[in-house]
Amino acid sequence: MPSLKDYRNRIASVKSTRKITSAMKMVAASKLKKAQDKAEASQPYAKAMAGMMARVAKNVIVTNASPKLLAGTGREDTHLLIVVTSDRGLAGGFNGNLVRLARQEIRRLVSEGKTVKVVTVGRKARDLLKRDQNDKIVHSFTNLGGGKSLAFSDADEVTQFVLAQFEAGEFDVATLIYNKFVSVLTQKPSVQQIIPFKAEEPSANDNKKKEEPKEELSSPYSFEPNEEEMLALLLPKNLGVQVFRALLDSAAGEQAARMTAMDNATRNAGDMIKKLTIQYNRARQAYITKELIEIISGAEAV
Repeated sequence: MPSLKDYRNRIASVKSTRKITSAMKMVAASKLKKAQDKAEASQPYAKAMAGMMARVAKNVIVTNASPKLLAGTGREDTHLLIVVTSDRGLAGGFNGNLVRLARQEIRRLVSEGKTVKVVTVGRKARDLLKRDQNDKIVHSFTNLGGGKSLAFSDADEVTQFVLAQFEAGEFDVATLIYNKFVSVLTQKPSVQQIIPFKAEEPSANDNKKKEEPKEELSSPYSFEPNEEEMLALLLPKNLGVQVFRALLDSAAGEQAARMTAMDNATRNAGDMIKKLTIQYNRARQAYITKELIEIISGAEAV
């Protein structure tokens, strides 16, 4: 049975841990607002950009002369997965759930006879996938933004690497795997094909509007130069926008997940302190009772 000193030391240790988790919760909450505002501000622009690209592409007949980012290579043999996580842990299942989805996607593609390559963005993706998929990792990006807020230049660094690999013929299809920021309590692991360009699937909210008359996905504008030349210029920019949105969503989701995880940890520490305090009081009462019995027994013997 632990001594009273052991109980006191354990209670003091858990109290120190509670102070740390409480402080981390407040830090995450303070960072969350800014990250959430940036993520939510980027979503309308990214969706409008993708929607406009889809409208322009609708008017283009895909041929061998079409931009490669739109037409692809004509094959689907080699897939590049861009897995976006955080650099730091202590965020509950934020990183683990995403890496689990990435592993499922890798297994699915390998079972179909595809060659899979992986680019990791974030230290956690690199460290977790390195255990069993190290041979597939071609490059890793860590500490984007230098610990400060993300800028478009950080996304452009990833984009330029992916474009260089595509131009070199290193892969046929590129897919983003990231945590989509839905709300403070919900971060949804998502898969989005970015090369060749593919219009986003309608969301659940969009499906509710099926009864409304659908607008044709066509462009009411005339372009000069023509659509193919416009797409050749806009497709790389759209790629950067989609990568930037994924990074911002991941950054906001990380802070939200960490705030929730640290809040749960603080509550659990409080519950543990209560239990340890009860055990300490019982042990102390038993120790005092034992001493009284010894004193009474000694007095009676005299």
